[in-house]
Order: sequence, then structure tokens, then C-alpha cells
Amino acid sequence: MMDTTESRMTTLFEQLGLESSNEAIAAFILGHQLPADVKVTEATYWSAAQRQFLGEQLKEDADWAIVVDELNEALHADSVAR
Repeated sequence: MMDTTESRMTTLFEQLGLESSNEAIAAFILGHQLPADVKVTEATYWSAAQRQFLGEQLKEDADWAIVVDELNEALHADSVAR
């Protein structure tokens, strides 16, 4: 079975208008870690449109919700490890 997590994250970053190479995604995640009490949709670095997209996908439990959840987990990795 092929792992599509990487390609889905790439597509999500493209949808958000962000650089979508594997290196750029890894750098974004590393450089944008969130405290445990900050929801991914409340991060200050998103534009209004990005924040709205992420929130709508989670609220609607859309196909994107799985990938947004994966991004959320990755952005909270440091706070969870503490």
C-alpha cells in the first residue's frame, strides 16, 4: 500500500498558498511550533483566508480534515513532547 501522507500534506500546503516541497514543509513545521493551548486555527501566522480554510475543513469534517489534523499534530509536536 502506498503512503499518501506526504502527497496530501504537499497538496494542503499548495492549497494554503505555501511552499510545498518536502524541505519547505519540514522547515515550516519546525519553525512554527504551537503551544499546547493554541489551536491550529488560532495560530497568528495564518492569513485570514488560511485560517478560514483550515477551520472550515475541520468543522465540516471534510476530506481535508485528516490532513489538517496531521498538520495540527505536527505543529504541536514540541509541546506534546514536553
